[in-house]
Amino acid sequence: MIMEDSRLEAALARARAEGRDALTEPEGVEILKAMGLRVPVSLAVRGSADVAGLEPVPGDRVVVKVVSPDILHKTEAGGVAIVANGAASIRAAIADMEARFGTYRVQGYTVNEFVRFEPRLGHEIIVGYRFARDFGPVVSFGPGGIYTEFLAKNFREGAASLFLSPDGADRALVRRSLRGNAVRELLCGGLRGTKAAVDEERLVDLVMSFVEAAPAFARAGVTELEVNPFVVMDGELVALDALVKLGPIASGSGELAVAADGSIVNRAQAARPVEKIDRLLRPASAAVIGVSEKGMNNGRIILRNLLQSGFDPRRLYVVKAGAVEIDGCRCVPDVASLPEKVDLFVLVIPAAQTPACIAELAETGKAESVIVIPGGLEEKSGTEAIVARMRAALEASRSSPGRGPLLNGGNCLGVRSMPGKYNTLFIPEYKLPMPTGAVAPVAVISQSGAFAITRVSKHPELNPKYLVTCGNQMDVTVGDYLERLADDAGIKLFAVYVEGFKPMDGLKTLRAVRRICSSGRQVVFYRAGRTAAGAAASASHTASIAGDYPVTRALLSRAGAAVVESLDDFDDALTLFSAFLGKRARGRGLGAVSNAGFECVALADNLGRLSIPGFEDRTTVRLQRVLDDAKIGEIVDAHNPLDITPTGDDDAYYNSFEAIMDDDNVDVGIVGIVPLTGRMNTLAAGPGHSEDVTRPGSLPDRYGELFARSAKPWIAVVDSGEPYDPLARELIRHSVPTFRTADRALRILNIWMEATGS
Repeated sequence: MIMEDSRLEAALARARAEGRDALTEPEGVEILKAMGLRVPVSLAVRGSADVAGLEPVPGDRVVVKVVSPDILHKTEAGGVAIVANGAASIRAAIADMEARFGTYRVQGYTVNEFVRFEPRLGHEIIVGYRFARDFGPVVSFGPGGIYTEFLAKNFREGAASLFLSPDGADRALVRRSLRGNAVRELLCGGLRGTKAAVDEERLVDLVMSFVEAAPAFARAGVTELEVNPFVVMDGELVALDALVKLGPIASGSGELAVAADGSIVNRAQAARPVEKIDRLLRPASAAVIGVSEKGMNNGRIILRNLLQSGFDPRRLYVVKAGAVEIDGCRCVPDVASLPEKVDLFVLVIPAAQTPACIAELAETGKAESVIVIPGGLEEKSGTEAIVARMRAALEASRSSPGRGPLLNGGNCLGVRSMPGKYNTLFIPEYKLPMPTGAVAPVAVISQSGAFAITRVSKHPELNPKYLVTCGNQMDVTVGDYLERLADDAGIKLFAVYVEGFKPMDGLKTLRAVRRICSSGRQVVFYRAGRTAAGAAASASHTASIAGDYPVTRALLSRAGAAVVESLDDFDDALTLFSAFLGKRARGRGLGAVSNAGFECVALADNLGRLSIPGFEDRTTVRLQRVLDDAKIGEIVDAHNPLDITPTGDDDAYYNSFEAIMDDDNVDVGIVGIVPLTGRMNTLAAGPGHSEDVTRPGSLPDRYGELFARSAKPWIAVVDSGEPYDPLARELIRHSVPTFRTADRALRILNIWMEATGS
């Protein structure tokens, strides 16, 4: 049932008039009725003297409750009593409360129908709505009563509670989301030998009532509405309580506002010219301020990076008073002297000088976009005046026809754009060699510059189309980049690192992720600042506030993103997802080869979503021939996983795995190489042996060719120490995703399969 704004406002009227930030239970119950939800029969009385005139309430017992805006948690305060359904008992219960709550603002008492239900696991439910400043309205569903904390601690994430964004949610999504939920299984007869206590569609109805009412709640300033619990009575779900809180979600002068379509928007962000991201990422002209004429400061490094990336020096300017030319680029004394309005202005001057420069850029209209490198603008106390000057200039410019410049940063390393032919990462080449291979259809978007360049250092084989660091997100945000780049069909993988969302930018991010993933592309997401300590560290670094991580993870995962839990997982996902672009697993059958028994066991122990199928007869015959040629046919059986023992040589390794990947029962593969055997060529060239993993025809060379022509995804594992780093590097150089332990490889493979729906 769609919540009518007028009916909701009527329920809130008294609380607003009294300036309260919470409703009493009867006021909350009126909202539940407006949502079409079932509540117990309830009668109101002013006090114990009014009991005699009460109409009858069904049942042999009733629940007496105090009504007070000062007592939200009535049970803990002793404001709830279950008594016999008779005038004397009811009067006595109210009189007792009158004596104890004399100092509180008591509006009266309610006499409520006693709802009988079985207090069994899963038969009490919490359903709620709350307004999150990053994602907007969020609906939650989970176990209530005494089991809430137990299930939250002991069930895997998402099995006990679920979170939904009403944005784009429908009955089909709610139904899918409930599948696998512990409460749904317990209530709807999902366990063997149990009968359904409630029809599944009733649960869907319940969640949808909150989903449909959520936009009206947000518009009205309802920050939280929770029913704890709903219980099952005669196949119906009945709300026993309602907690409703109010707050200034979209006040007239606040950061958030109600848009014409009724949605909540970030007022400042709505005015930004986000379409200028195109100019920022693919500029035809640029200028840099903060370039040293004599030394190699950050500005000079950035200037040379732009030139080395192929940027046209004829349209690359340096703002530098007293200089004519630096590194072949024309110098001008100030912003106003720029010969044209540049698409990109890179600002590398101290923070104290930054606001005046941005103000001049806004007032003169000399730049479409600005990368603000300096930090200390928002994350350091005492800079409020600096930021205020900067924002005033921006606000004024955005009411002009040109709408002012779009800012990336501050406290960032900027952008490396292959289509834009520029790189503002001010790290010397000898410290961080840039990838030089074919441009990968990958965009790395990171709030942290250090995180981004660390990924570049650890993934030299990956040359992303865009690498964006946006720092404090003072203006342009992670959500803006995802929204804009979602239209770039040439980007197949987005790797995103976020420490915190600006108000409502989580929702923008969610919508962009949904678009990207529904088009068959992929998003790998890491959310930092997940704990109180992590949030504090994040705030001290980039002035971001970490939100509720379980909500972030649930919403983005449901939108299709692979939300990883560690930095190692992010790196592994970046390796695997980028290597697997264009590959698909038709099913979950894993084909595996190793030369170590422990590794075969490790593979079987870490299957996750995968299964171990038997081989086709033709594959068994082919494998037996390979084993016989290697002189191990009498000691090795051709089954899955295949253990070719340390006796197997390079030919046995390659030929057996090729046969397995040709098997129609195999959808995805893994080859584990424990390389210490003398039968294999696994070392770099060196004294005391004749091995050389870099020579033509080596195992990495052959596996690289197999990976390139295989439509099926597969991975390699090199589980050994430092002497075998060259083997792993050669496999990676030949584009084979390679890991150093089987369990880590299978973990990330399972994440990929879940994200791709395999």
